[in-house]
Amino acid sequence: MSSVQPCGTSDDDRRPPLNDILSIVRRGLAIEPKRLPSWLFYDARGSALFEQICEQPEYYLTRCEVALMEQHAGSIADSLGSEVRLVEYGSGSGLKTRMLLRQMDRPVAYVPVEISATPLSQSMRRLAEEFPALTLQPLCADFSKPLRLPIPPCAPRRTVLYFPGSTIGNFEAGDAVKLLRKMRNEMGDAGGILVGVDLKKDVTRIEAAYNDRAGVTAEFTLNMLARLNREIGSDFNLSAFRHRARYNPMAGRIETHLVSQAEQQVKVGSSRVNFRSDEVIQVEYSCKYSLEDFAALAAKAGLAVMRSWTDPQQMFSVQYLVRTSAVAR
Repeated sequence: MSSVQPCGTSDDDRRPPLNDILSIVRRGLAIEPKRLPSWLFYDARGSALFEQICEQPEYYLTRCEVALMEQHAGSIADSLGSEVRLVEYGSGSGLKTRMLLRQMDRPVAYVPVEISATPLSQSMRRLAEEFPALTLQPLCADFSKPLRLPIPPCAPRRTVLYFPGSTIGNFEAGDAVKLLRKMRNEMGDAGGILVGVDLKKDVTRIEAAYNDRAGVTAEFTLNMLARLNREIGSDFNLSAFRHRARYNPMAGRIETHLVSQAEQQVKVGSSRVNFRSDEVIQVEYSCKYSLEDFAALAAKAGLAVMRSWTDPQQMFSVQYLVRTSAVAR
């Protein structure tokens, strides 16, 4: 049977206490422009809605990445080598992970890092059924913070950090570099990073992906406010805000906001927060890169692109990064 080791119990391995969420929200709504962190999307409802987003016809990202994995999973696994410990940031449903694991040669362990416990446990059940010989070491944690990875059952040849989807695009350039540096430290000298990167393309195609006709993305964005109402006792009127996602060509990114529909006040803790009509809360960036753009970003973190793969339509890429010094050798 598969060896499934329990999640850790350190402070890093739990979502922030309610008092911490309240202070984060207070600070974010006190600045100009107002801003809330995108991890607030991912309560149980938000995670389920994101899975629905991935199924929408406008949301090309998942389809393109799955097509890429169908075509190149064997080549990617060959590049990673044998006896790898695979650590995945934000594991979610694990579809692309299963495609990769099927091709990998004698992986030592799989460590999914996921802040939301429900999708993590669901993914573990599926993986345990399909890969009974693989050691599974789930870690309930925020991958953007320093991680204490569980001890593997035996020493791997290398640790590869897997960051699929286009989540790296949710970080502004400076923060993306900081995250890649953190990953560089966690992977060790012989390790690597396998990262999904959404590529620049027609603006209409990009914007449609974040404004699906069924309104699932809008519901996902507004669910952040529903979560705050439930968890910290705020009184956001969801009908008084709307979802807006636009592409900023100068910054090369989708910028997602919650837009106040009227002049209003919202209770946050013991205080009231004022909103002007049309005032926005910035809730997410989704940066898009050319292959050259991302190579330059990785270089700032001391990393080099060893190999990259794209889907048949050249819309999405998966890139394998190693230490710059490893390429120089």
